[in-house]
Amino acid sequence: MGRARHFQAATTVVARLAVLIVVCTVCWPAVAGTNVHKGSLGSWIDRVALPKADPQFDSQIKNGISNLLSDYQIRKRPGGLEIFDRYAYKIVDRTGLERGASISFEFDPATSDVTVNWIDIIRDGVVIQHLSEADFDVFRREKDAEKGLFDGWLTAYVNINDVRVGDIVDYGKTAVRTPIIGTDLLYHSVAVAWDEPIALIRERVTWPTVQPLNVRQVRTDIRPDVRSSGETMTYLWQSANPIPLKSQQYLPPDFLIYPAIEISSTSKWQDIVDTVLPYYRLDQELPADFASKLDAIAAKYDAPEDRMIEAMRLVQDNIRYVSLSMGRGSYIPRSPTRVVASGFGDCKDKALLLASSLRRLGLHADVALTDIDEGLALATNLPTISAFDHVIVKVVIGSQTYWIDATNYLQGGRADNLVSPDFGFALPVVADNAEIERVDRKELYQPTTFVSELFDFPKRKGEPLKLTVTTTYWGADADSMRYRLVSRSATKIADDYLKYYNRQYPGMKSLGPLVTSDSRDKNLVSVIESYDLSADDLDADNLSKEFSLKSDVGIRYLPEPDLLERSAPVWLGSPIFRRHQSTVRNLKAQFVGPEDNDDVITPYVAFKARWTSTPTEFQVDWFLKTINDQVPAKSIGPYLKSLKKMSDNSAWTYNFAYSDAEAN
Repeated sequence: MGRARHFQAATTVVARLAVLIVVCTVCWPAVAGTNVHKGSLGSWIDRVALPKADPQFDSQIKNGISNLLSDYQIRKRPGGLEIFDRYAYKIVDRTGLERGASISFEFDPATSDVTVNWIDIIRDGVVIQHLSEADFDVFRREKDAEKGLFDGWLTAYVNINDVRVGDIVDYGKTAVRTPIIGTDLLYHSVAVAWDEPIALIRERVTWPTVQPLNVRQVRTDIRPDVRSSGETMTYLWQSANPIPLKSQQYLPPDFLIYPAIEISSTSKWQDIVDTVLPYYRLDQELPADFASKLDAIAAKYDAPEDRMIEAMRLVQDNIRYVSLSMGRGSYIPRSPTRVVASGFGDCKDKALLLASSLRRLGLHADVALTDIDEGLALATNLPTISAFDHVIVKVVIGSQTYWIDATNYLQGGRADNLVSPDFGFALPVVADNAEIERVDRKELYQPTTFVSELFDFPKRKGEPLKLTVTTTYWGADADSMRYRLVSRSATKIADDYLKYYNRQYPGMKSLGPLVTSDSRDKNLVSVIESYDLSADDLDADNLSKEFSLKSDVGIRYLPEPDLLERSAPVWLGSPIFRRHQSTVRNLKAQFVGPEDNDDVITPYVAFKARWTSTPTEFQVDWFLKTINDQVPAKSIGPYLKSLKKMSDNSAWTYNFAYSDAEAN
């Protein structure tokens, strides 16, 4: 799917304020017919008096902006929605002028017609109107163009003349939205507290009585004032001067840090599926050349599992990924014929092509909606089409369910070791009984990355130290490394590796290019590096006497949150299981590891170090494995202590120049 956007109230002033930041963004001027209109306020809109900010929160004001009002009002109209959005704030110092003297907002020209109703400055109680003189610049910004992602959204920007410290800026706009699909559906999520002060957050929804709204409260007891008027019901939520909340990092996808109200016009996921089901027909005709390739697969492979893998590779490897998610392209896939003819497609296109191909091969396959970053939250979300930004394929063979992301490239494995996409949950697009389903991931029973360093110290004076590094990748890590090897030059990767070892052992030199091997069916990739370190460099700065063995098992990837006022769990992310082995040979003494067991075993992560030695050889193995995907807030303190202990035990330093029979 395209970059689906929740119609959602912003949670911070940064999201509400008109700040134009164009960094690493592809921009185009707007096309004809996408101008922002100016017009009067609709009679259905309730324009409330501006509230006063609570002075007890003045010390928490950020960026010179005191937020006064965030007001969303929504009503149903034939074919879609009418949405009023108002924001008012006071500029309290010079820094506020930099952020508050302009207005910008984004909109989808394919579905929204925007009218600005007023832009006012209130100075010493006097209202100064600026709408008539406002000149909107409308342009297209594609933030992910370098990734092949295009959504067609536009940004409207206007600079407000003569704004001064102490002024109140108050503006309102109305958007008439005509969705491509789901014209009778509503979903809205509004945070009822921000990470900085705001005097009033207001949400008003007018909706047909025959279609009662479903409401989910997330850590708030705010309930709506509900009033009936003929065939409509009006729901009003208000949050006055809520206590500002500290923003927090490393949040699980299903944890909303800000208390919120979710509103949906349906309680059934089937209603969401029904909006897209007509566009995912799996009996569409396939191009003759492509169909012949599928027939060749059927002739060569009898087992449905093998047919699944071969069809997966056909689509993944031969149809490149480009997402033109503009207008209809946001939700509606192109036909398999068009996708094959063009040689590219987005997730919708490729999922439909793969599912159709699998159906032709006699397999039970369906497309399924998911979200790349927030799929784990689908289990608790109210039903909405905006919960999804990606489409994958569900395949059922006997009692086994497989999930395939057709946008992957060069994915390895056969059916028995295929890695499912780590999206948490998905919604199969089926005609009946559609429900959110868990995308199961297999338990890691072996390290997915194993780094083996072999240090051969010189046997004779003047000879160099030799280092051979063999890294074996398995499963998801093999898929990642396989893609990395083809998407980046081997020389660039080798240079990065050399820099890594030069930081540890200055003077290290490469002995040749990387040696790689790939068993795609086993999903195993290996990379071999070869280096040497001259005798002079080994002796320089006492390197041989203070020689460090350092593990690279991914401790640095584990989050280290700020413990101060932490109230949310910490997200550890996708499972990690890694091993790092360092072997040192040709020693002149027997070395040992620490006497104390420094293993770290928690309910969330485990770290172990094991060593062995002979009179001429020393070996240490480090292991890191995450056991859970999140750490509860109450356990973050012990978790941070365990991180420090792991870090302290992840590097061992020895005097390998020592030659006594008993050392260390």
